[in-house]
Amino acid sequence: MRLLVVCLGNICRSPMAEGWLQARIARTPALAGRIETDSAGLGDWHVGHPPDPRAITTAAAHGIDISGQRARQLQASDFRAGTLILCADAGTLQQAQRRGAAATVAGLERMLEWAGLAPPFDLHDPYQGGRADFEAVWQRIDAAGERMIERLHRELGA
Repeated sequence: MRLLVVCLGNICRSPMAEGWLQARIARTPALAGRIETDSAGLGDWHVGHPPDPRAITTAAAHGIDISGQRARQLQASDFRAGTLILCADAGTLQQAQRRGAAATVAGLERMLEWAGLAPPFDLHDPYQGGRADFEAVWQRIDAAGERMIERLHRELGA
């Protein structure tokens, strides 16, 4: 199975979520090696760049190194069977749905909704904010991530 987290530019929300998921899945014996994680952005503005320094700092404060990630744009090849595409917000979801309308994917949903968190289901974009905004996003990712791990256990029979 492949989990792909998508946001607008792939330098804030999706790299933090990818880092969280990658680290947690690696520490979960029943899931490790069974799930590939990745992230992408809708736009191409940051392709090849590392995550925003505030995202790197926030993840590092929680013991996760995302500094080696590089932004990339969502591609047609991302829409394939076995891929669960989890979007940061409703706008990202709508654009991803348009791009992959003819594709076969395991799912295309908002990340927080798929995780089973209570609304709001949109993960706020912290780009225009400060450290507190990035930390608030991290806390939402952390809560969603724990629920996602539980759901993956159930769905994969792990």
